[in-house]
Amino acid sequence: MGGTERPGQVAMAEAVAAAVESGEQLLVQAGTGTGKSLAYLVPALAHGDRVVVATATLALQRQLVERDLPRTVDALQPLLRRRPQFAMLKGRSNYLCLHRVHEGAPSDEGEGLFDPAEALGGPSSKLGKDILRLRDWADETESGDRDDMSPGVSDRAWAQMSVSSRECLGATKCPYGGECFAEAARERAKLADVVVTNHALLAIDALEGAPVLPEHELLIVDEAHELVSRVTGIATAELTTGAVNRAVKRAAKLANEKAVDALQAAAENYHGLMEIAQPARLEELPENIGYAVAAIREACRSVITSLGEIRDKGVTDEDAVRKQARASVESIHDTADRMLEGSEYDVLWIEDRDRFGPGAASLRVAPLSVSGLLRESLYKERSVVLTSATLKLGGDFTGVALSLGLGPDGRRADDRAQEPAPAAVPADVPQWRAMDVGSPFDYPRQGILYVAKHLPPPGREPDRPAMLDELAELIQAAGGRTLGLFSSMRAAQTAAEALRDRVPGEILLQGEDTLGELIRAFSTSADSCLFGTLSLWQGVDVPGSACQLVVMDRIPFPRPDDPLMSARQRDVEQHGGNGFMAVAATHAALLMAQGAGRLIRAADDRGVVAVLDSRLATARYGGFFRSSMPDFWFTTDRNQVRRSLAAIDASAPPPRVR
Repeated sequence: MGGTERPGQVAMAEAVAAAVESGEQLLVQAGTGTGKSLAYLVPALAHGDRVVVATATLALQRQLVERDLPRTVDALQPLLRRRPQFAMLKGRSNYLCLHRVHEGAPSDEGEGLFDPAEALGGPSSKLGKDILRLRDWADETESGDRDDMSPGVSDRAWAQMSVSSRECLGATKCPYGGECFAEAARERAKLADVVVTNHALLAIDALEGAPVLPEHELLIVDEAHELVSRVTGIATAELTTGAVNRAVKRAAKLANEKAVDALQAAAENYHGLMEIAQPARLEELPENIGYAVAAIREACRSVITSLGEIRDKGVTDEDAVRKQARASVESIHDTADRMLEGSEYDVLWIEDRDRFGPGAASLRVAPLSVSGLLRESLYKERSVVLTSATLKLGGDFTGVALSLGLGPDGRRADDRAQEPAPAAVPADVPQWRAMDVGSPFDYPRQGILYVAKHLPPPGREPDRPAMLDELAELIQAAGGRTLGLFSSMRAAQTAAEALRDRVPGEILLQGEDTLGELIRAFSTSADSCLFGTLSLWQGVDVPGSACQLVVMDRIPFPRPDDPLMSARQRDVEQHGGNGFMAVAATHAALLMAQGAGRLIRAADDRGVVAVLDSRLATARYGGFFRSSMPDFWFTTDRNQVRRSLAAIDASAPPPRVR
């Protein structure tokens, strides 16, 4: 394929081939630059059975479908004497709905279908123009996939022209079922040797009970460190006044008036209680809120019965409106029912209204753990390969393996030891082994990990004058070229405002433009900085001289009052474990490992990762975090780091324009 041999890539390919043959589960940590996509695609295609590849990011999905898979298939075709087929599959709401395009969108007022381009601001508004562009695009596109539309449209416009699986009329009942983009994608997936999807659809496949993905013998989970978070997100539900009111409007003209009035009254009562509710984690629903949620559930049941099913003879406008109304009411009913059930495996809390702006607070429910769900749904009757640049935390795979539904023991074929399988492993715990194939990069020579040991430990306030002084000096020594990773948006904004007049070059701030534009501007500038929060800690790929300093303002522990994290931490402690290390420290270590991985993206990259939190050098858990990060040369000498940054800046070529 015109590349160069990489020992780690070869070792990973051989391990994947062995796992497929034996049917066991495999964890592979493959550092940046290993070429892990080819390392799993080659043995997967050579094996012959269908494989599903699930990844977390759109960028990697596109890389697989547009670059890696075509090249791999071309290279393997003469050896396999066949040409493997591949396809991408996403959730239904990612595809344009032709019924919505041609017939209109259901009105929230319950009065049939309406034209969003005319009704929501007119065709001259931004929304109206987006709707008209979508209609034109529907006649041109072959995929109907939102991500294939460039430039894109707003979320609001797309919502008018797409449907969820619950809102879909069904291919056999919809007059456009034969042309449906989502159904066509499913049919292509059924015929493909490799199906590329995302973690969200993998989670839906596991949660719904009804299969969404085609049957497959091998599952490869890329960016596996993200899987628990994505599955948790899909399994989290929320009960808001706004959602109940929308359901009332959608059902108003179609359902029994008495049932709709009961749901409206229940919504108003719930709203009044949530306006004065304080954010907190709940062991059980308070009596008054419990009565309000129960009233919503019972009213939803009556409305659902009244709405009935769509007719079998042809699909009318009323059927489409009825389907959307039923989907809205069913979603609220299921959420209320889950909250009232009060499972010991769920965490329930009142969410602060500030998260959504003005208005009442809301109830949220999320699984205490998804490891059991993953164990039941992923590993039975198939081999699973889980891979990422970050699977070993504190030098060990066990923490990540447990979170992914694997047992505490396995045969680890990593760089530390070859261990036999344990003699007595419970029958329901999947056997697994793990390996770290390293990275082709020479981290000790290419990068420095600097910890500002002299700074006072950070408190809760984002304004830390000593930290900002340190950050300004580091940026000046680096000549800009800095990716600032902050633990909160408020901290990023505070730093940007404080330093814009103190350092050379422009400081780009997340939220002031689209993320793609900010990264493009940063990667093509000679002296700019990019400050931001969570989405910058992972997935930003800026090789070359534009990024020579990565700064983390503090260890990104979850908030102490985070309901889900605190519940998970307490659960570990009740079972005799160290809740802080298993939950808070593991969460933070994963982010820090990912953040540090933004520095070295190519063999000729050089730079510094600076952590402006002295606890990384002074606290007992500091070694756990450092051993989770790339093996950079470590120092707490501020003068040495400034000299190194200045030397790197002086020798840096202009940024690459890509």
